[in-house]
Amino acid sequence: MAGKKKKLKAKFPQAFLPKQKRLNVMAFGTFDILHPGHLFYLNESRKLGNSLTVIVSTDSNSEKIKSKKPLNNENIRLGKIKNLRIVDKAILGSEKDMFEIVRKIKPDIIALGYDQKAEWLGEKLEKEKMKIGVVRIHPFEEKKYKSSIILGKIRNIPA
Repeated sequence: MAGKKKKLKAKFPQAFLPKQKRLNVMAFGTFDILHPGHLFYLNESRKLGNSLTVIVSTDSNSEKIKSKKPLNNENIRLGKIKNLRIVDKAILGSEKDMFEIVRKIKPDIIALGYDQKAEWLGEKLEKEKMKIGVVRIHPFEEKKYKSSIILGKIRNIPA
């Protein structure tokens, strides 16, 4: 048996091994036209923990934030996100209070996209007495894969 490596077998089935703390990550977005920049953001977010919950912005909240209606309605956008293998759970955001979902799910980490405005987030988490880490994900070819750039190009294509 020279040169062959012997495989070690666990003495106990996996179920009996001590459980490590599961880190739950939460990501937010409109995801109007799903593109490689979004996929990068979600993949990087998923790497931060063991499970990824994605909150998809409602049509009205998206319009408030971006000053225009999304191209695709909230149910279409939510369906796209739910179908991604890296996403463990996708839900529609709250119309009233973004923190309603954060309080309910209690993530360990909130992952933000490179361009998401969230200067208020740390203060809000502190006020709510929530110990949640916040990580900003770096961009992926942001001059190429940004929804507003892609939508601008689509709108300028002659019919």
